[in-house]
Amino acid sequence: MSGPDKPKVIGEEWSDERVRSFLDLQPWDRAINADYHALLRAYQAMRAEDFERFIGFFVAAGRDLNAVGPEGGTILDLISEHRRSVDYARTLEQAGAQKTAAAGD
Repeated sequence: MSGPDKPKVIGEEWSDERVRSFLDLQPWDRAINADYHALLRAYQAMRAEDFERFIGFFVAAGRDLNAVGPEGGTILDLISEHRRSVDYARTLEQAGAQKTAAAGD
């Protein structure tokens, strides 16, 4: 949380331990796929280079890059809608993530 007494930190270096900690995140709603949730939270919180490290840990842990979220798409589908997220999408594609057939290109 940021505010007047806690300034926002930009460009902070993340340790491997902190990056890996996102593997343990669980959705508050059990109807949401845990793999999709972890990917989404990592995407929202991490810089592209930290996200790339996270994806390496995620894949090594045997997690599903193509997990489907509440809207029926993968995290790659969502990220591909954001024009400033090219590096994140490239990382996912290189790791084997795919868009859903419904999402198209």
